Amino acid sequence: MERSRATLAFTLASSVAAALRAARARRCKIAHTHASHSEAATEDGGLFCERCRAKIAVGVHPYLEKFLLAFIPLFVAIDPIGLVAIFLGLGGHIDAKRRQIEGTLGLITSLAVSIGFIFLGKVIFRALGITVSDFQVAGGLILLGIAVRELLDLGERGKYAGESFGVVPLGMPLIAGPALLTALLLLVDTVGILFTVLALLVNLLLVGFGFRYASHFTRWMGKQGMKGVSKLISLLLAAIAVSLIRRGWLTP
Repeated sequence: MERSRATLAFTLASSVAAALRAARARRCKIAHTHASHSEAATEDGGLFCERCRAKIAVGVHPYLEKFLLAFIPLFVAIDPIGLVAIFLGLGGHIDAKRRQIEGTLGLITSLAVSIGFIFLGKVIFRALGITVSDFQVAGGLILLGIAVRELLDLGERGKYAGESFGVVPLGMPLIAGPALLTALLLLVDTVGILFTVLALLVNLLLVGFGFRYASHFTRWMGKQGMKGVSKLISLLLAAIAVSLIRRGWLTP
């Protein structure tokens, strides 16, 4: 599931980039094929065609284009809408104030892990000899343990959610999961660190916005409704965990 989300994200981003580039090629003074169209930046941040030396009316500012190319894959990888439902399921047994604290911890954790991964991810992978697939298996095992505990009511009811769920599993691996970490590494090489970090921050702000107003859903659904959602989310977490383990195991 994580790998399919990352693949979908980069397919969408690549399609957008190719369409914008082809549209700019058609605006040049002479007709080019897409392959022969060559772009270069001007001093004012615009673009010109290296073949016909014509300044290109890009329609979208290059900086905005780079931001969008980073934002789309990260939005798909993080899935802010789905995270709100999981957040409500994990925090269904605690009061709204404590749930917001755990949500903030999850955002801080995911941001710290993501920023650290941007700068140190490749170094750590090489030093320890691990891969993204190893991350998938480890994250899947963590999620599976949590889901089984909640589904079977092992220990005190809601104990895990009542104590802490912000750092694990919300911050990692639900927000900062294998799909997000993989996307970050690829985007740094594609659009640069600045636009990658900016797109990451905007996506996390969207997640925080969803967490902030999640309490409206709890008042609407009531205690019994949230109890049912919690069980459903635990079942979905178990399915996600199995998918992560399976894909990590099968990927070389």
